[in-house]
Amino acid sequence: MIIKKVLLFLLKAIAVLILVFAGFILYITITDYRPDEVEILEIEGPEAAVKPLVADTFSLLCWNIGYAGLGAEMDFFYDNGKQVRPSKKMSRKYLNNIEQFIAEQDSINFFLLQEVDRKARRSHHANEVDEIMDIMKNDHSVFAKNYHCQFVPIPLYGPLGYVKGGMLSISEFPIQEATRYAYPLIASWPNKLFLLDRCFILSRFPLENGKDLVILNTHNSAYVVNKSLRVKELQIIKDKMIEEYKKGNYVIAGGDWNANPPSFKPENGFNGHKFFASTVQMDNNTMPDGWKWAYDATAPTNRQNYKPFVKGENPTTVLDYFLVSPNIDVLNTKTIDLNFKDSDHNPCFIKVRLK
Repeated sequence: MIIKKVLLFLLKAIAVLILVFAGFILYITITDYRPDEVEILEIEGPEAAVKPLVADTFSLLCWNIGYAGLGAEMDFFYDNGKQVRPSKKMSRKYLNNIEQFIAEQDSINFFLLQEVDRKARRSHHANEVDEIMDIMKNDHSVFAKNYHCQFVPIPLYGPLGYVKGGMLSISEFPIQEATRYAYPLIASWPNKLFLLDRCFILSRFPLENGKDLVILNTHNSAYVVNKSLRVKELQIIKDKMIEEYKKGNYVIAGGDWNANPPSFKPENGFNGHKFFASTVQMDNNTMPDGWKWAYDATAPTNRQNYKPFVKGENPTTVLDYFLVSPNIDVLNTKTIDLNFKDSDHNPCFIKVRLK
């Protein structure tokens, strides 16, 4: 009789657990973020008329800020580390340092930022977009959401929880048009419910010669080794860049590509860092002749997060860089080596001149 009661209790407990799990999956499915393939983005900033740009030389900085949660003291569970999020005090330190660095770059015309949270448990619910733009009050910006989940249930010992974040493009000049272009999903249901909906932002600026300067902010997929999926994803941004160039426009894409540039090899000792080749490398034939991959081979832009950062011990590589159209001269490229103090990525700088 006792055995029968125990078995009945266990069956009821299992049934309850199944119902709770099914209810959770149903809730996440109903609330799943489903962006359109193409969306017009809201442009924020001071009211100003959009006028053709007179200058022909511009500077850009791209930086994956790691939601101010992956500074040097951190490892990360998804990269075989143990930690899920920093303490609130440490997260605030990272964010303050990131904001200070951005504020000090007064010669930069365009910022392309990735992994910027609007509200997320991993970043202690700080509105990083608003905070950054509070220190860039005179600039114009667009935000594209690429990660919005009501509850990410991993890891079980300390789930990521609620996440709302994305990419932020900032411009010294008024923006004529800003559009979000979706990348294809890299996973099927139900896994896709808890992963990023990746995309790139296209910002357009008219020029005096009647053409446009087109700037793209991209964050391509990580943790995917399926070549066909990566090729499909890359084809979307490639097609858009070539389409704009064929119109006579000047095109620059920058961001976190999650792949080494074509034929990449570190130079000059890699500034004392330990190098590793990324799982994926861009193909030399990715773009037609004349297109330029612009990067600094003397310093890394990304480090592995299986343990807190120690220079010379953590493997590092280059995942962040720019791609520019043939009608643009690259005057300078530089990785600003911050030793991953406040993010697991270093910022990258480029200076260009329109031909």
